Order: sequence, then structure tokens, then C-alpha cells
Amino acid sequence: MAEDIKWQRASSLISTAASPIGLLDIPAHKTSISPTNAHLTPTAIREALKRYSTFSYSTGTDLATISIQDLGRIQDPDQNEQITIETIRSQNKELLIALGGDNSITFAAALGVFGTDLPSATLITLDAHHDLRDGLSNGSPVRRLIEAGLNPKNIIQIGINDFSNSNEYAQLAKDLGIRVISRTSLAQMGIEQACELALANAKGPIFIDVDVDVCDLSVAPGCPAAAPGGISALELRQAVRTLLKSSKVRGMDITEIDASRDTEDQRTIRLGALVVLEALAGYLNRGVLDPGKI
Repeated sequence: MAEDIKWQRASSLISTAASPIGLLDIPAHKTSISPTNAHLTPTAIREALKRYSTFSYSTGTDLATISIQDLGRIQDPDQNEQITIETIRSQNKELLIALGGDNSITFAAALGVFGTDLPSATLITLDAHHDLRDGLSNGSPVRRLIEAGLNPKNIIQIGINDFSNSNEYAQLAKDLGIRVISRTSLAQMGIEQACELALANAKGPIFIDVDVDVCDLSVAPGCPAAAPGGISALELRQAVRTLLKSSKVRGMDITEIDASRDTEDQRTIRLGALVVLEALAGYLNRGVLDPGKI
């Protein structure tokens, strides 16, 4: 790639220097319900950041004013969840961004971020699925967090899709008091309003689980469980930016992209990279009124 001193690459934001923002690779993939090479994805997302600049035109925000501390990579996270938890807790970042990996990483990443605040914390998921399955897999992190002490009434799930969950798990979510904004509801209210509603109902520190299979299959072909009718790439980006504007958000993960399944143009990986940048744009606009809004 040709270099231009007037066009700073987003990848340049990552360094080993201390920062309130940390980036950690958690390449879990071994317990996935569907075979996946999601362990290849963190490296691919980092590489894709080279394609983008640091400037957010719609917010007028230049990410060049901040840096991201590279926290490295968890080795064999499927077997070392406690190491993941302890690594995140020891860093105690203002904002932790975890690159998966499959959705199983949400359990350890959220526990690491919440620490002793788990009982009063909030989990917001952008996901087509409830993730309340029995057992240990990428379909069970929400159930496991509840079992660990997260109040299910402090869980808000955005984007739950038709024919992506069983009646039994949907009923379980209802019985537990989990709040759901379905894909159909999103089409009526809009993604930004849905996210603002979620934030208004959130308590304590917040962790955002970004399972990219919430997106339409056409924009996320690298997600094995994505389906036609999911949200658009723009909606996902808007959701992340809106949510990260809240100072209560302490952590976020990006999960369920299998780099080996992506299209030649790497549209899913590139979307993952843009999610990182939208998170940073939201972070930099905490407490700032949106342009064009009174």
C-alpha cells in the first residue's frame, strides 16, 4: 500500500504504549457448535485496519488523537478462560476491545471487565441468538454469565432473529426477565433508537457483545450463523457508535467471524475492522451532542 503523510492509517493507532483503551486477541474456536477457523480472525481484523483512515467524517472526529494499547494475544483461550479473565482484570482499562474468536469469549471477557461489579452490571448483545444453550460452547456465554452471578434482568438483547432460536430458549429468556428487541422491532424503531433505549435501561458497568452474525448474510458471509434478513453493515456500525458513547460501557467484543469463510473482498473482516473504529469514534464522542441534533 502506498503511503501518504496526510492520510493516517487506522492501524497506526495500535502500539505498546500505555493507554486507557486496550485491544486483546482472544482466538477461541474449539467449542464452536459449527466448525470454525475463528482463531484466524483477530490477526485478519488488525491487518484490515490498514485499509482505513483515522477520520470519522460524520462525527468530525479524528481518532489520531488517541492510541490503543496492544495487550497481545491469549494463548489457547478455550482452555485458559481464567488467564483471559485475569489478564483483563489486571489491565483495568477504561475500555477493553476483545477480538474473537467465537462467541464463547464473551463469558471470560465480560467477567474480566466486570470484576466484583458483576451482580450490578449490564450485558447488551447485538446478536441473532439468545446464547442460552446448555453445555460449554459459543451458544452458551449468556447462560454461563447468569450462572456466574449476572442479573438476567440486566441483559438486553438486540437483533434476535426469526428461525434462529428455539421456542424453549425464547421462553427461557422471557422467564428470566431478559429484555429483547427483535430484528422485526428494529425494522420499526430503528437501530439508534433501540440502542438508546437499551442504554436508558442499563445499570452499572456495561459490556457489549457484538456477534456479527446479527448482520444479513450478504454483508457477513464469514459468519457461519448469519441469515438473510439480518441487520445491515451500516446498522451494525451505527449501533456500536451509539452504544460506545456511553461512559458506562467498559468493554466490547467482536465475535463469530470466520476469516477462512469470508469472500475474496474480505467484506466480513473489513466490517469487523470498521466496528473497532466505530467503537473508538463513539468513545471519543462521550458526552458530545450528535451533529445535527438539538
